[in-house]
Amino acid sequence: MPSHLPSIADDREHDRRTVRLRALNRSADAREFAKRREGMIHAMDGGLWLHRHIWMGKPMVHLVSTDRARLLDYGTALGVPARRLQFKPLRDPRTTVRVDAWHWDLGGPVYPPHDAALRVDHDGITSVR
Repeated sequence: MPSHLPSIADDREHDRRTVRLRALNRSADAREFAKRREGMIHAMDGGLWLHRHIWMGKPMVHLVSTDRARLLDYGTALGVPARRLQFKPLRDPRTTVRVDAWHWDLGGPVYPPHDAALRVDHDGITSVR
């Protein structure tokens, strides 16, 4: 992409922004899981977990990880300020121990497009590569 483009977060051209979001999620190796527990484990191991949900009637994604630096790199690439990164310790489902974790709220213009290449099925295999 040309360097004169606005940040992804500020890009007003919907189709271009969608392409850029998809590319960012793929290059960041973000993953979306069929089972919440598997996504949580991925995040506990330092991976980037795209967790879709509805908040106040609107679709939203939490991008969750215990690797704060990876999340900050993602935020920089997206064009959102570091102060928006949220801290929330989470319980590791394997040990029940609380672990420091962080997440980005991604909604509205930065709502990640659905991408089968990022989806991991219940058997741990990515749906499409």
